[in-house]
Amino acid sequence: MGTMIELQSADGTVVPAYEAWPVGTPRGAVVVIQEIFGVNSHIRAVADGYAAEGYVAVAPAAFHRVKPEVELGYTDADMGEGFGYKTAVEALPAPGVMQDIQAAIDHAAQVSDGKVGIVGYCWGGLLTWRAACTLSGLSAATPYYGGGVTTEAEIARQPRVPVLAHFADEDKWIPLDTVAAFKMAHSEVEVHTYAAHHGFNCDQRGSWDAASAQLARERTLAFFKQHLG
Repeated sequence: MGTMIELQSADGTVVPAYEAWPVGTPRGAVVVIQEIFGVNSHIRAVADGYAAEGYVAVAPAAFHRVKPEVELGYTDADMGEGFGYKTAVEALPAPGVMQDIQAAIDHAAQVSDGKVGIVGYCWGGLLTWRAACTLSGLSAATPYYGGGVTTEAEIARQPRVPVLAHFADEDKWIPLDTVAAFKMAHSEVEVHTYAAHHGFNCDQRGSWDAASAQLARERTLAFFKQHLG
């Protein structure tokens, strides 16, 4: 089990984050970026899972600038509410939430005394891709079904670190032809697709697919072991 901590962004904003520690000396750190449902029980469990693998895991509250203490479930009403917060964050003046993610990366590097990776899910997958392309201090990035990653504007970005991207071939939010375009534009990115729907990693969602989630996790852990230690 982890604890809530406070991060300070470049503009002085104090942002809460969930932090989970491994037993023994950390092998590095992983910043975990939420879906549109906040740093909820699922995201905390994901962070705990990376801590169990030897990493300090830090999950910043990406909605904090527009709505503090968001913790939603996965009903249609929750989805609508979360989408509203996501839209509000996306509308913030630059750098917006990216400076909070940078603060999480900086903190993770300092406390772990090791390399830092980043992983994100859904909207967090998009933020993970942007972090890989624009932020400093990362050694690897793994976006899961990042909504928006395969748009022309995002495809035009260039990653600064190795990227492993997971997509679902039945994802109604991310058409496969756009995944193909992303893959063609970024031969340096390791891209995997799964016979599953959007959100397949989350065991609290109806779209959870245990086999796909397990395979993606194995690949992600191997990727992080290669690039973080």
